[in-house]
Amino acid sequence: MKTQLFTDKFAMTLSTVCLVHCLFAPSLIILSYSAISMSLESELIHKVILFLTIPVSLLALSLGYKNHKSMSFIPIGIIGLVILVLAVVAGESLIGQNGELVMTMLGSILVVYCHYKNYQICKQSNCDCHET
Repeated sequence: MKTQLFTDKFAMTLSTVCLVHCLFAPSLIILSYSAISMSLESELIHKVILFLTIPVSLLALSLGYKNHKSMSFIPIGIIGLVILVLAVVAGESLIGQNGELVMTMLGSILVVYCHYKNYQICKQSNCDCHET
């Protein structure tokens, strides 16, 4: 699999994992034992996912730009990453649980959309960065 395709898919997966974690962690806490729930709700999970998402996203977007020279969607991805960082930095203490959830959902959706557009534009340009 080509690097740009792999990094776009990996970045979309990481953002989706973050979104799923934020949406379903409260339900899992209610339905699971307290030891498992404490590890699922930990802010460490948010930080690890974000720590992986930022470099992978930036790599995928830069490789996409190198291949197709289109910047039309890159600001959307950057805004999404910034929102994700702000959600983790601000946390529940500043913006509340609902605020953190909304920011994470919005940031994740923007990042996934950006990588999807990056993949689409690259595929349309017939460059050598995707599967044939």
